[in-house]
Amino acid sequence: MRSTARCIPLRTRQVTTMPNKGTAKRLAPKGVLGRLIRTLFGFYPVLLPVTVACILFNAVVSSVPSIFMQNVIAAVEQSWQSGDWSAVSGRILGLVALLAVFYVLSLAAGVVYTQLMAVITQGSLEKMREKMFNGMQDLPIRYFDTHNHGDIMSYYTNDIDTLRQMISQSFPQLLISAVTVITVFGIMLYYSIWLAAVVVLGVVCMVLVVRRIGGGSAKYFVRQQQALGRTEGYIEEMMNGQKVVKVFCHEQEAKRAFDAINDALFSDAEKANRYANMLMPILNNIGNVLYVVVALAGGILLLSGAPNLSISGLAFSISIVVPFLNMTKQFSGNVSQVSNQINSIVMGLAGTQRIFALIDEQPETDEGYVTLVNAKEGADGTLEECAARTNVWAWKHPHGDGTTTYTRLTGDVRLFDVDFAYEEGKTVLHDVTLYAKPGQKVAFVGSTGAGKTTITNLINRFYDIADGKIRYDGININKIKKADLRRSLGVVLQDTNLFTGTVMDNIRYGRLDACDEECIAAAKLAGAHDFITRLPQGYDTPLSGNGASLSQGQRQLLAIARAAVADPPVMILDEATSSIDTRTEAIVQRGMDALMTGRTVFVIAHRLSTVKNADAIMVLDHGRIIERGTHDELLALKGTYYQLYTGALELD
Repeated sequence: MRSTARCIPLRTRQVTTMPNKGTAKRLAPKGVLGRLIRTLFGFYPVLLPVTVACILFNAVVSSVPSIFMQNVIAAVEQSWQSGDWSAVSGRILGLVALLAVFYVLSLAAGVVYTQLMAVITQGSLEKMREKMFNGMQDLPIRYFDTHNHGDIMSYYTNDIDTLRQMISQSFPQLLISAVTVITVFGIMLYYSIWLAAVVVLGVVCMVLVVRRIGGGSAKYFVRQQQALGRTEGYIEEMMNGQKVVKVFCHEQEAKRAFDAINDALFSDAEKANRYANMLMPILNNIGNVLYVVVALAGGILLLSGAPNLSISGLAFSISIVVPFLNMTKQFSGNVSQVSNQINSIVMGLAGTQRIFALIDEQPETDEGYVTLVNAKEGADGTLEECAARTNVWAWKHPHGDGTTTYTRLTGDVRLFDVDFAYEEGKTVLHDVTLYAKPGQKVAFVGSTGAGKTTITNLINRFYDIADGKIRYDGININKIKKADLRRSLGVVLQDTNLFTGTVMDNIRYGRLDACDEECIAAAKLAGAHDFITRLPQGYDTPLSGNGASLSQGQRQLLAIARAAVADPPVMILDEATSSIDTRTEAIVQRGMDALMTGRTVFVIAHRLSTVKNADAIMVLDHGRIIERGTHDELLALKGTYYQLYTGALELD
């Protein structure tokens, strides 16, 4: 009878990220804008000021025609009143010629700033991506364990794209419009303070509308950017887990969960764009009304013969009213443009805020000063540092008195009274003490969640212990630089990751300076050589999509070969043969035995048959070592290990 129980959903309605104490403090929008400007200026200290100067010149020139129009009308008006038309044509031609010169210079400035903006925009994006990616490489494992990977990808796609649009389009247009507004308003005050006051009233109305509508638009544009990251995170998760979705018939629940997330994105985007789409028509109509009001005010002032109040001291006439109407249209249009760019800038600042948040994430701290070096024995038997690869490694330990000592890397790893918690108050390892002498094979067994992988994470310093000590060849691992510590450890994880490239490239990932012969030898050692030679192009076969064309067992063999070519003195095998069938396991086990010879090895395995020959087996339960000994010793105890080995524990 088919069960009616529903599949447990992989992800419910909302995609969230776990709290992370290392998360950078988010800047306020003004702080983001200021920092962005400083960053751009730092990238291009010469090109950016030149570009801004060209934009300013272009904006000022766009305001000049009103001045020329006033002079032309004044000249015609003066000639009409005097009845002398002899000089007016020459004066008008001179003004037109001067205006043409300004336009040519403006055209040149426009060409220059558009070309420079292309360089600044793409160059800045390139540098920002580099800063994000380089910074991401220095982040601790905890960050990637507590943040959705799809949301992280959104930094490099959506957020970078909003930044591109803001730098290349919104900033120049905003600067041009703002400078034009200021310049035109200055000209207005110069010609007539009365009419300028009428324009100010219209601007007040525009500002009130922008504050009311633009504020709502800005809020929802920020929420839209965040919702977009959550949506991409969910899609990425579903793509990676598509086989699991199919196996457990989770399609409908996945659709419902996606619909909920997508609906949230739609709601935020719809509200943001509704506000944004309302803003421009309202502002344009206010501008049209303002044009009519200025025309009426000018006509009333002309007919009433009211004195003109202005900086220029010119009498009120038709030569002032007509250009003023043109300036009113230009003024209101540019105010509308400023308001229109606010939405793009707010969305760009939301993306930039996320970008800076990633850049500001606290990198993995490393207070270590002990390094790993190639060494050779001197004539007196002491170790000496050398540049050539000798297959003899030593810890270089500088001391406060200026002396340096060298300790041979043997692979002696010891944990003393170690406590650890991923989250404060939730301890997962309690008082763990164990010794792994050079060349020993130490196995960890126990139920899922017992703390087996956590111990190996602490040895790698992916996480730091809360209490106790871990010593490596007698040195506290906190004193060893993390890169050197990890270089001395070979790790084969349960989850295999293969990168885009050839089979040979993926094996060489373990040691980039390894030659082809060394990579092939490592593949033979791992038992991967036979299946590689049967691939279409052998070791040159290209892989993509995390090696999707290979079976899980073949991918695991390549991971083992990758660790073998690194030739480390300490190996950590986390369920290294979990995805390999019994026949292949026998082949791999022979290679693993050869690989483990002379090395300290930590093995995590659910198949207890793979750890029977371990020098010491640690049985963990809820973060505590409850039994330890060899296979025979633990069977003789007839405790937890005995029950696991015989299957009695599962039967109970």
